[in-house]
Amino acid sequence: MVSQAVAKYLRVSPRKARIVVDLIRGKSVEEARTILKFSTRAASEPIEKALNSAVANAENKDDSLRADMLYVSAAFVDEGPTLKRIRAGAKGMAKRINKRTSHVTIQLDTIKEA
Repeated sequence: MVSQAVAKYLRVSPRKARIVVDLIRGKSVEEARTILKFSTRAASEPIEKALNSAVANAENKDDSLRADMLYVSAAFVDEGPTLKRIRAGAKGMAKRINKRTSHVTIQLDTIKEA
């Protein structure tokens, strides 16, 4: 593992974020950036920011590394705290709305030449 970046408390449900993260797992950084740039999912923007942060962390850690030498070795989404809100319901009752958050972790590693 060369570097990682964690984006915490994203206002995207973990279920929706996992769909986007599954698209980039195992891909090169350039390919992952392209996938995220043209994805129509709302979660792709904060995940792209986390990917760019992981690339910057890797380049700062080792000056000889470049983005084209890296790939997404691991990417996963954990559930964050849920914001509990109330909305008016029928017959004067209150209905709960759960606004879910997620923590996205992206780990990069160098591409091994065969």
